Amino acid sequence: MTISEIENEIIEEFSMFDDWMEKYEHLIELGKDLPIIDDSQKTDENIIKGCQSRVWLHADNENGVIAYSADSDAIITKGIIALLVRVMNNQDPKEIVEAKLGFIDEIGLKEHLSPTRSNGLVSMVKQMKIYALLMQQAS
Repeated sequence: MTISEIENEIIEEFSMFDDWMEKYEHLIELGKDLPIIDDSQKTDENIIKGCQSRVWLHADNENGVIAYSADSDAIITKGIIALLVRVMNNQDPKEIVEAKLGFIDEIGLKEHLSPTRSNGLVSMVKQMKIYALLMQQAS
């Protein structure tokens, strides 16, 4: 699936919920399905700077696409990184770098997060795109 197809799938999923409490519950459930980062990758260099809670993100180049793994010590944040991994995992680095990620605004995620979580979301996206940019330049 392309990034935009996955984004549309997420928008459709979130539109089924009536209020933000249900959407938060869904985020928490998504966090439980996150492909967990290997404990050996839970290093200081893999911690995303700018997040209030601890978020580890690792990226590997697997046959020209990026495979992300992540974890967080906070359940909502874990759901947020799970959403981002779902959208950008196993995608071409160029596609990740160019992705607009409009689903974030479309589902109202940023406006329903505290300012510190919202900053963390921006930091997560930025780090994922940095990994993609580095891998794009390396190939």
